[in-house]
Amino acid sequence: MSEELRKKCKSLRLAYIADIYNDVPFESPEQYLNTLFQEEFRLRDQAKAQRLIKKARFLDRKTLATYQWNDQIRFPSYLTKEELTSLRFIEDQQNVVLIGSPGTGKTHLATGLGRKACELGYDVRFYRVSHLVEELEMALKQNRLGALRKRILKFDLIILDEMGYLPFSKEGAELLFQLISECYEQKSLILSSNLEFSQWNRIFTDTRLTAALVDRLIHHAHILSFHGQSFRLTNALSKS
Repeated sequence: MSEELRKKCKSLRLAYIADIYNDVPFESPEQYLNTLFQEEFRLRDQAKAQRLIKKARFLDRKTLATYQWNDQIRFPSYLTKEELTSLRFIEDQQNVVLIGSPGTGKTHLATGLGRKACELGYDVRFYRVSHLVEELEMALKQNRLGALRKRILKFDLIILDEMGYLPFSKEGAELLFQLISECYEQKSLILSSNLEFSQWNRIFTDTRLTAALVDRLIHHAHILSFHGQSFRLTNALSKS
């Protein structure tokens, strides 16, 4: 393709046609143009998904395709694997709560759902809860808490991983509560925890705040429980 045509493609914001036009089979003018534009749209969506995945800041490359579905996961009676992975809960602004022992696949599932959401064009952000609380506390000290919350609330799906591994200060617990309250019925959350709800007082020392937080999380939520031995421990023992 000539430099002049490349410039015209660029001015029309056709980012891929200059590179793919010669590879598209020609049967008729209409078919050729239709196939060419379909490829342009497909490559745009692919590039957008990669940008969203990078922006989400997942900790690894785990996907739903590599997830091992097994009897350790207990779904609520009304929910199927297919319904969960359709991601309809995001459109309905509902939450998914994953509760169970460490190493049973909660983070892998949360990451896999988040990656698929990116592939479908949703704006996603993955947080370890302890890191998010640190970020909120620092933003408060630097008088930029409002800007941080505004940025977080632009995401379609927020993943809060490992709730319960570390206790929070009173200030940190209140900041997290405020953020989750702002997400209530406005955004979708995926939250994973190694603690049953009845044990959340260990990390939120205020009983009333804990009750209010759990109430907001589980209303409009799909709660999955994970049982059995840690996959990591099982793999380690099998190699010893």
